[in-house]
Amino acid sequence: MIFSMAKLQMPTRDNALPGRATAMLVENKHAVKSVAIKPPFPEGYEKILFGLGCFWGAERKFWQQPGVYTTAVGYSAGYTPNPTYEEVCSGLTGHNEVVLVVFNPNETSLKQLLKVFWESHNPTQGMRQGNDRGTQYRSGVYVFTEEQRVIAEETRGIYQAALSGNNHGEITTEITSATEFYYAETYHQQYLHKNPGGYCGLGGTGVCLGE
Repeated sequence: MIFSMAKLQMPTRDNALPGRATAMLVENKHAVKSVAIKPPFPEGYEKILFGLGCFWGAERKFWQQPGVYTTAVGYSAGYTPNPTYEEVCSGLTGHNEVVLVVFNPNETSLKQLLKVFWESHNPTQGMRQGNDRGTQYRSGVYVFTEEQRVIAEETRGIYQAALSGNNHGEITTEITSATEFYYAETYHQQYLHKNPGGYCGLGGTGVCLGE
């Protein structure tokens, strides 16, 4: 099948799929951590959204991190309300496949999580990640506070210098305020725990962020 070039271009709000008013039913229990994946979360904990390619492998990378309370996969940074996986894969929703990461700032830091983010994928590839092509695979950090934005942008600058020093191109990662997060279907949640031999397209550049 010839890949549609249209899937590499963001739709506009006007031509995005209409979606639906009703949210899909998703099991509210993390298959690894046995805690809720939906709010409310413990007081004082922080959350952030990361997009770094197929969300199956990305979620596993973050649930393994010390200080992370819970994770969930879903769709964000697009237009279509309450989209399905098939709709997101069509390229007509504008959404990215993202991981919601909820963490205890007394046990880990946003900078540490961003180190995992930058080093776990190639942030220079635009609307793809490896062989996965489409707007839903773009690199993105979606922040909930101005402090998070500052830290994300600072680490982007540090990582760009490291990449440039190793003959890599320009970072294409979008860093924007988080919009509505739509939980993906239950079978996508903690997918690689439920399917240990499942596909994981995650792959970094081999370049470290540094301290």
